Amino acid sequence: MVFEFKCNGSLESWLYPKGNELLGLKTLNLVERINIAIDVAAALEYLHHHGQTPIIHCDLKPSNILLDDDMTALVSDLGLTRFINKPTTSSTSTFGIKGTIGYIPPECGMTNKVSTHGDVYSYGILLMELFTGKRPTDGAFKEGLTLRSFVKDGFSKGVMNVMDECLLENGVHDIDHTQKINHAITFECVSLVLKIGLLCTNDLPTERMEIKRARNELNEIKNIFFKK
Repeated sequence: MVFEFKCNGSLESWLYPKGNELLGLKTLNLVERINIAIDVAAALEYLHHHGQTPIIHCDLKPSNILLDDDMTALVSDLGLTRFINKPTTSSTSTFGIKGTIGYIPPECGMTNKVSTHGDVYSYGILLMELFTGKRPTDGAFKEGLTLRSFVKDGFSKGVMNVMDECLLENGVHDIDHTQKINHAITFECVSLVLKIGLLCTNDLPTERMEIKRARNELNEIKNIFFKK
């Protein structure tokens, strides 16, 4: 499958710019991140539910998300894609372990099975990465700490402690009333998004949020931002 050139590069290059990319450094704002999350969810929903047979991507990660000139996200690199010839309620099939460390669902390591539920897990990791600015393989995650547990534990201290600081244009100190309101909305939206990420990465595949529901809830979060 061939994709036309995407002038805004990959999501990876926006989250972790390096080399010449630093010269024109820009960051993704809250709405852009929510839109990207919605676009990716819509793409997965299409792959899983709108073809003759379910298609499993197997390698969802920031470097496989391309952004066009309107910052619309496109899921690319279908090299590990698997087709499920006989759909079942779980849309599962057996292959060798496929994917990228940090995004591979836990059941793949135990059963060598790939499924639409596995794609949802990878999506949940991507979602948390997009709003925390931390890779699932970040050096800070050791001795049992993971991106998921970092986000989950962070809620007890406040979402401000886990979200990407780039989402706040200014610090949280010495800000006026309007900025405080804007920050409160940002905190609310990021908190709701990260909860979706946690639901998508449940250890039990069948307990993970359906990708269609994730897309619908992200649209509702986007509406919350604009209504306020």
